[in-house]
Amino acid sequence: MTAHQPSKRQWIKGAAATVGTLAVAPQLWAQGSSAAPVRIGYAIARTGPWAAGAQVSQEPNYLLWAEQVNAAGGLSVKGTKRPIELIGYDDRSETETCVRTYEKLMGSDKVDLILPPWGSGANFAIAPLANRFGYPLLAPTALSRKLIDMNLPYFFSLLQQPDKMMGALVDMLVANNVKTIAIVYMDDLFGLENFAALNNALKKTSIQVVERKSYPLGVKDLAPVLRGIKDLNPDAFIGITYPPDTILASRQAREVGLNPKFFYASVGTAFQLYKNVMAANTEGVIGMGSWSVKTSPEAKAYFDAHVKKFNKEPDRWASGHAWAGLQILQQAVEKAGLDRKALREHIAKNEFQTILGGIRFTGSENASIPGTVSQWQGSDFEVVWPKDRATAQLNTNKPAWK
Repeated sequence: MTAHQPSKRQWIKGAAATVGTLAVAPQLWAQGSSAAPVRIGYAIARTGPWAAGAQVSQEPNYLLWAEQVNAAGGLSVKGTKRPIELIGYDDRSETETCVRTYEKLMGSDKVDLILPPWGSGANFAIAPLANRFGYPLLAPTALSRKLIDMNLPYFFSLLQQPDKMMGALVDMLVANNVKTIAIVYMDDLFGLENFAALNNALKKTSIQVVERKSYPLGVKDLAPVLRGIKDLNPDAFIGITYPPDTILASRQAREVGLNPKFFYASVGTAFQLYKNVMAANTEGVIGMGSWSVKTSPEAKAYFDAHVKKFNKEPDRWASGHAWAGLQILQQAVEKAGLDRKALREHIAKNEFQTILGGIRFTGSENASIPGTVSQWQGSDFEVVWPKDRATAQLNTNKPAWK
């Protein structure tokens, strides 16, 4: 075993969660070979810089879903109920570890199904591998037009892509007479693609960009950049940021007194952690989100079940897409079984009912959900744009930091 392969300790950690999941329906084990478990494998960040997002948006949803399905008798495989066995590893926020783990799961372990890793970069590395082994991959945290354009038949992206998300943001700014903006962005695949999409959308407007600044992964201080932006007094601040940087930029904007009418930062704005850390200062902050408890009764039921199990809220963006992906997988297995080619065909050609509404794919892309913008209003991160998906009206003048 090389240093990059999952350790036995990491496997045991994943297996421990699996045992807890299976314990809710032990009677299924006694039904003979026809009720053999459906083995579902994945690698996810439990440690390292990706863990902050992965342990909010993805792994808790995998555990909750498996528990609920097993409590209801198991996963229906063309009408036969079979228990779910989750086989989860810590990828340690390392792309190479992630790739080696999925190679093992699909190649030597030959699991029945896989669930995706966290983030655009990891999915960019895993999607071609899943395509080669012929495993459908329903990714809820891959925000990359490049991945869509690779046209991998087994890859399906659930999140709205950079052009849609940045397009919706710019439409909202234009509709509210924003004249000047300042942009900071993460210097990686996620940041660069969203920055490019934002610039493309801005070209069609008269909005003036008074500052554009990139920053590296693991940045510890954005105060000098934010002070410079404050002096330029833009109408809007746009941060294309990861969860730790979203909190850093928000805290330091408060410290230096940068308080434009529109303050946008993502990813992580939709997390309960952001609300916990920023407290009353979340009010009026906008970011990437796509649903709230008002989106549908099913969304509210999912939210409540998540809070009951984990004593923490799901985030109001990718968590909903993660749950929708699990619902799609479950519905597809019910109809097409575990033949992965048939499963891929069924996912590609049908519409599925989810907590976010109906979802269908055009190629690898979720063709049903437009770009969206959400805003903290009281205790919820409400969808405020576009208006036909809004769960609350946009507050067009962010309160001063407290």
